[in-house]
Amino acid sequence: MSTSFGKHDPADFHVYDTTLRDGAQQEGLNLSIQDKMAISQHLDALGVGYIEGGWPGSNPKDTEFFALAAKELDLKHATLAAFGSTRRAGAVAADDPQVAALRDSGASVVTVVAKSHDRHVLRALRTTLDENLAMVRDTVTHLRGEGQRVFLDCEHFFDGYRENRDYALEVVRVATEAGAEVAVLCDTNGGMLPHWVNEIVADVLSSTGARLGIHAHNDTGCAVANSIAAVQAGATHVQGCINGYGERTGNADLVTSVANLEFKLGMSVMPEGVLADATRISHAISEITNYPPVARQPYTGVSAFAHKAGLHASAIRVDPDLYQHMDPALVGNDMRLLVSEMAGRATIELKGRELGFDLSGDNELLTRITDQVKKMEQDGYTFEAADASFELLLTEAVTGVRPAYFDVESWRVIAGSAGDGGAEAIVKVVAGGRRTAVVGEGNGPVNALDHALRQAIERIYPDVAQFHLIDFRVRILDQGHGTDAVTRVLIETTDGKSSWVTVGVGPNMIEASFEALVDALTYGLRLHGVDASPS
Repeated sequence: MSTSFGKHDPADFHVYDTTLRDGAQQEGLNLSIQDKMAISQHLDALGVGYIEGGWPGSNPKDTEFFALAAKELDLKHATLAAFGSTRRAGAVAADDPQVAALRDSGASVVTVVAKSHDRHVLRALRTTLDENLAMVRDTVTHLRGEGQRVFLDCEHFFDGYRENRDYALEVVRVATEAGAEVAVLCDTNGGMLPHWVNEIVADVLSSTGARLGIHAHNDTGCAVANSIAAVQAGATHVQGCINGYGERTGNADLVTSVANLEFKLGMSVMPEGVLADATRISHAISEITNYPPVARQPYTGVSAFAHKAGLHASAIRVDPDLYQHMDPALVGNDMRLLVSEMAGRATIELKGRELGFDLSGDNELLTRITDQVKKMEQDGYTFEAADASFELLLTEAVTGVRPAYFDVESWRVIAGSAGDGGAEAIVKVVAGGRRTAVVGEGNGPVNALDHALRQAIERIYPDVAQFHLIDFRVRILDQGHGTDAVTRVLIETTDGKSSWVTVGVGPNMIEASFEALVDALTYGLRLHGVDASPS
């Protein structure tokens, strides 16, 4: 249930994404020009109002991006913004190369960063407080005179306000009087707490009358909360990054911020309905950045609406809203039931329904499956992370027949020497009425088994060529046993459109891996609707 905080026309509220600039400062995140183009299209589909494309003039890549964007980027919702700094001390804005790069970027909106902390002016810029104000005034006035809209990022604003309130306020006043549309108050070091942000924003608003924005970093874990606090105090411009990207601990997660504003405070800050695609877009951008999606990310994480305990499942069977704060479909996510040793019959029933099986009314079957799951989890299996293996188990329990496309007669692996590092696997299978023996090579025993098993059945089931292993996780379950400990392996496989996880347990990694590999191929063929008895 949302608490109304007053309706806003999205045109009167700025949702400003800075993934391509501030988010790209995250350690290990490197975006090509084409990456930035692709992410821009996704952000536009999400409905953000502004996309900060980078800092033209600071590096060739960003300069080239703006040139390419002017020719090829077709945005439906968003306006592309260029980022840069005020003119240099002692210079003239009209003659400053950095200001010229903003002017020549082709962007109709420019975001200019300025010092608002007196010590930064004196020690980092090494100029006077009056000259810093002149730099702000001259830069904003010049760019406005060139027909560009100007937003001013007040760097280190909150820390500066606490040390010298009068000067920080003066930076905001000067920028506004010169024509800046928004003065964005930046928690650059990320050290603020929500009640401090709320109090400071309220004071700045009443003292200057300026339109205010918020740019929050997450060093206290409060970036989203600080953004919400700023809006509650009167800010009408929110900056953030998709998936919370950014240096150190990141920026405010933009989806979480706007979802809170929309669904919790009842504010219309995005085009209607666009957040229903938020989960897909969040994960699509994760693929581009090569940073795996965070399972526990609010709203869009795969675990955001996942339920494990049997008590929860019993209530969810009656009313899903009893144990989740909103309908996950509003952000394009799904409720998930996790099957584990904590599962009760209600969990199994709901999970079965999710997978297309109606188990209601068959208490004996539900009890049998529940007991089987608990026994297998006691032996080391885990089904909360291996939906594909659970679906195969459930199918066998309901139909009496386990899906089978091939029978493995035998397999063995020969590992290479330490210097070689390679391995060879021999797999003998019967598939489609044919007996096949195949030798596979790989850079390790599991890789060799994978190659051999695929080769053995690919002639019968060509769909297997589309399947690729994308993740492999090993866990030793009873470490006190040393080398004879039970091993669990989780394998994630994809066909390029979807992915699935299977589990295997055995006395060693190779046996556990082979079980998970067999499940992975079996599930994939079943997912593709392949006939289990080809002629």
